Amino acid sequence: MSDTPPRPAPDARVMAAAKARAQWSRVPPALRLPLAVFLACQACYLLWWMAFYPGMIDYDSLVHAWQVTTDHWISNHSVLYNCLVWLTLNATGGFAALTLLQTIAMSAALGYACASLHTLGVRGRWSAPAAVACALVPPLGPFAVFVGKDVPFTICAVLTFAVTARLMGRRGNGSWNGRLRRSEVALLCVGFLGIGLFRNNGFPMTVIAALCLLLALPGARRLLTSLVTATTAVTLTLMFSVYPAVGVESPRQTLVYNLHYADLAVTYAQAPGVFTRNDLRLMARATSLTNWRAGGASCYASDPMYRKLDRDVTDPLTEPIVRLWWRTLRKAPHIVLGARICRGHLAWAVFPGPKDQGGRTWNSLNWVNPEFYRWYPEMQKSPYRQAAQPRPLSTTLNHAADLGYDASRVPQLEWLLWRGAIWCYATYVLVARLARKRNCRPLLALAGLTLGIQLTVLAAIPSPSFRYMVAPMFIGVLCLSLIPALRRAASPVVPPQTSRTTPSTTSPKNVEYVP
Repeated sequence: MSDTPPRPAPDARVMAAAKARAQWSRVPPALRLPLAVFLACQACYLLWWMAFYPGMIDYDSLVHAWQVTTDHWISNHSVLYNCLVWLTLNATGGFAALTLLQTIAMSAALGYACASLHTLGVRGRWSAPAAVACALVPPLGPFAVFVGKDVPFTICAVLTFAVTARLMGRRGNGSWNGRLRRSEVALLCVGFLGIGLFRNNGFPMTVIAALCLLLALPGARRLLTSLVTATTAVTLTLMFSVYPAVGVESPRQTLVYNLHYADLAVTYAQAPGVFTRNDLRLMARATSLTNWRAGGASCYASDPMYRKLDRDVTDPLTEPIVRLWWRTLRKAPHIVLGARICRGHLAWAVFPGPKDQGGRTWNSLNWVNPEFYRWYPEMQKSPYRQAAQPRPLSTTLNHAADLGYDASRVPQLEWLLWRGAIWCYATYVLVARLARKRNCRPLLALAGLTLGIQLTVLAAIPSPSFRYMVAPMFIGVLCLSLIPALRRAASPVVPPQTSRTTPSTTSPKNVEYVP
């Protein structure tokens, strides 16, 4: 009989860790970074989802529910997102399934973005924390559980940025042969279509992003042109032909031209002498001149003026009002254009405007204006009103989430946490530095989508709402991971190979090595 003492039984935690390492070792190396980022981000999003279950609800969220449950489908909101709301309400009776799927899609997009940035030489130790910060830190963290079309729009924007980063990485590391892979074409198509279908003015953003890609990838210009043309054509065809044919109502004319009313109101408040007596009679038919002057007291939003209008009266006046707008533009272009630039303040200004003029950023993602039930009385007794009420799965998590979310509203940090302009400029600076460091101008295409969103929002925005510029904020935070890559030695930049002939086995003579 041996005197050797028996070995102690292995600790359960040690065995579990060893088993986890064995399972992780089976994951292909190329998938480890995106999978790790996906799991980490999803863990953060699950906490937000449990805290704000079934989701963050605001005025527009209930408008989506009203449209799909009372058969008032209107194309002023994303019809595609209305379909998703209709599916989740009819299948589950609530919003929780939709918000959970949004978190999964966002986690997948962030994971893919980190993998794409890796092709640019950005290590996972830098891109992964940036992605997790997007999922953890308010207000970007809880944004994924918000019931609104801007969430899938932002997911598609992050996906498009990720594909662009992958293409630019291939362009710089020598694996670019002038062709897009099937997966890249498919994901770029999903991104372009989603941007156009989840936001009615989204297709100009994809056009600008595609133009940047055309300049950066000469070997794939035909394919990229065909892709952006096809996705834009699908978006416009659905908007102007298919939706009306299947019974989706077009938005009222007053809503379509509400920015024109706001421009006229600002002009009347600042320079009433521009308008003739006939002009004033026409304006008085729409609403009192007192309302015009009050509506033009602030140039930061068109919503206050829009709420003063009686749509039944103003819809028939649309044509003469638009003609008046053109006459006013010719007489006082500096005031009309100034009103547009002021209204697009969110897109270009780092700091918010004065509070007393409505220039602060609108950030009420989890609050419903009581006026909603006056304008949509059917929702008073709708069972979906109760389905939209907060029912957190954990009271502790809810208190912690409310504390963090409310803390992010501190006015001193509004420019950083709630406004996208600073993140647009950060993206431009970082991308420009990377392009200069590597002596590779095509890398500037990384900022194409951000530029498209910023210009489109500047051109047409009804109010300084946080959700309009969330996508550039996600992209900007991800671009922070480019900072360590600026210190590393640049990789050789290989020109795109457009010929289908077999490349020579000799050393290339025209390879540019960046110091």
